[in-house]
Amino acid sequence: MGRWAHRTHLAGLLAVAAFACGGEGKRSTPAPGLTVTDDVGRVITLPDAAQRIVSLSPAATELVFALGAGDRLVGRTTWCDYPPAALAVPSVGDGLNPNIEAVVARRPDLVILYRSPLDEPAAAQLGRLGIPAVVLEQDRLEQLAHASRLVGQLTGRAHAGDSLADALTALLARPAPPSHVRLAFVVWDTPPVVIGGGSYLDQLASLAGATNVFHDVSGASASVALETIVARDPDVIAVLRDTAAREATPPAFTRRPEWHAIRAVRERHLVYLVGSLFGRPSPRAEQAIAEFERLLAEAGR
Repeated sequence: MGRWAHRTHLAGLLAVAAFACGGEGKRSTPAPGLTVTDDVGRVITLPDAAQRIVSLSPAATELVFALGAGDRLVGRTTWCDYPPAALAVPSVGDGLNPNIEAVVARRPDLVILYRSPLDEPAAAQLGRLGIPAVVLEQDRLEQLAHASRLVGQLTGRAHAGDSLADALTALLARPAPPSHVRLAFVVWDTPPVVIGGGSYLDQLASLAGATNVFHDVSGASASVALETIVARDPDVIAVLRDTAAREATPPAFTRRPEWHAIRAVRERHLVYLVGSLFGRPSPRAEQAIAEFERLLAEAGR
């Protein structure tokens, strides 16, 4: 669970991906003079559509494939696990505070970074080396929609990028079903770390008919006292996992007496979310919502 928590924000919509991609192996005709402004205000200009891309975020890797430019990826992080074709792309290591030498060795004409203080030095260093680097916020679905438009432009896949962005925007505008369960996402236990309203997981919960009891936390995540979770009394605890398991083993914290003060832990009302689907804002958001609904129903809620 710890590794999952560390990578949650690096860090859906299967039907959308199908019509947005236009076929994964296809390349658009390069458009001269491609210029965008990234999410830290840096102006990025490419002479034509990027052909050698290093993605330093699982969300960006999945996005590049969804836009039909997956064949141009020449580098990814250790954590980029979807789609399966991404695993054939050489890994350059970690996405936060990346190994610049490993990135440069892939001879990229575009590097995509997750917006984080840990990545600011990398973006600056790549700039000094003359390698275009675009920094993107990737914590919420509306940010993914914006990233889709920017990456679409930089890859010469603007139409696909706009189509995917429009679909994500429409998904977010869809009326949420009535909330029938109150839940807390626990991503770490010592100290307890929960997901707040600044995360796309909070958005998925709402769209699946659940209420995050820590929605009032403005950030993507926050450390809280165990007593605070007890006081908010969620019906369900959502536990984040790296891989799927038919017989899910409850996390170690559920065996500790102090955690039994939480009714949902005591009664084993747990929902397990797999990182490959829930581990980042994704073009597969609609699939994630449907799976979330199914898991909540199985939990008897």
